[in-house]
Amino acid sequence: MAGLLSTPRPVPSRRAPALAGAGVVALALPVFLVAGFPLGGWALAAVLWAAGEALSLWLGRLPIGADHLGSSGFVALAHSFRGIGVMIALLAVTVASRDVGIAAVAVYGLAYSLSFGVSLVEYFSG
Repeated sequence: MAGLLSTPRPVPSRRAPALAGAGVVALALPVFLVAGFPLGGWALAAVLWAAGEALSLWLGRLPIGADHLGSSGFVALAHSFRGIGVMIALLAVTVASRDVGIAAVAVYGLAYSLSFGVSLVEYFSG
């Protein structure tokens, strides 16, 4: 079991996790339309997801590692602030409009959870 976490592995591709999360967002639209949930919540989650993935794509192009400490630190901080920014936006919308905010949190949370799960599977499987 100790070797599972101490074995160095290459950084997995972001393609499958991003597509999994985008699939959740896309599949949520018909659910929202049929169930009568607020479309503003779905739209907010979709915009936040797309913006977060665009930021990740851009950050993925920056060099990281021991030879690039400045950009490595920037990438780490930007990824942290991405999550903080999403939380602040979702909290502000939830305070302003409870139904819209809760709908957005549900969609974004499901998309993020599946994306994270796919990332873990990719990381530990190969």
